[in-house]
Amino acid sequence: MNRGGDTDSMDKQRTLKEATSCVGIGLHSGRKVSLALRPAPADTGIVFCRLDENHLRIPATVEYLSHINHATCLARDGVRIETVEHLLAALCALGIDNVFIDLDGPEVPIMDGSAAPFIYLIHEAGIRHLPAARTVIKLTSPLTVSHEGRFVAAYPSDTLRLSYTINFNHPLLRHQEYSTEIDEANFIDEIAPARTFGFLKDVEIMRQRGLALGGSLDNAVVLGETGVLNNPLRFPDEFVRHKVLDLLGDLVLLGKPIHAHVVAMRAGHELHTQLVQSILDSKDSWELTTVPETAPAAAEVAEPVFARTAR
Repeated sequence: MNRGGDTDSMDKQRTLKEATSCVGIGLHSGRKVSLALRPAPADTGIVFCRLDENHLRIPATVEYLSHINHATCLARDGVRIETVEHLLAALCALGIDNVFIDLDGPEVPIMDGSAAPFIYLIHEAGIRHLPAARTVIKLTSPLTVSHEGRFVAAYPSDTLRLSYTINFNHPLLRHQEYSTEIDEANFIDEIAPARTFGFLKDVEIMRQRGLALGGSLDNAVVLGETGVLNNPLRFPDEFVRHKVLDLLGDLVLLGKPIHAHVVAMRAGHELHTQLVQSILDSKDSWELTTVPETAPAAAEVAEPVFARTAR
């Protein structure tokens, strides 16, 4: 995941050159929150820090997964960090292995509902290579989690590829599918700008439950009964591209980058994170490698393709 970089640098862990910050609104809390990204030493990982809670640190790993409530939430000792997936996806796509994320509230700011503002922040800070080797989870056997016709499956691959299918009972969302290899250029151009989305009919219900209090037409694509209320879309299939973004962010909870082809059908954060836990629990299904795979891809394990998935 190195845009224009040298091949050798892909072996090395990465962090930021300097700190950078922004201010925004929490999508669900509606509260103003300040966020800062700071460089971290090798083998630190991605670590959130609640400045308003005695600087409590919460690593971005599935061990600290708290709950799924229309977003991915982490918690430690009763202190939480919500809506982490967009920022985590941006960090992953740009190959940032080690960073401290300072927050003065319980939720990562939603910004414009996509990962593009976080890409800007990371580029503003700059990227620095560290002397430590980068370790990658390389899947060797397929794994699947499913529930009531929805599933997420991971298959061996020499790179990270994400394939997603969605199917909603809405004129614009009856069926969309998207598949891409994740590298820095593809993510920045094709995935990062895709915004989170929701249905107008659900907004009042969510707000009664204390959710989406910071949601607006400026930070989410909102669908009415017949169309989008805040056109234009950034892509004709922006909805499924955002699902790919969410999946990438949730995979960061593995704690290390992964080489696999992950195929999702009508899934969401709960199944994404169940797959993460399944991978970590199935230690005989993967190996750690510090060498980027450059050999031609071997024949893939048989897997579902979109042409065969049930509509």
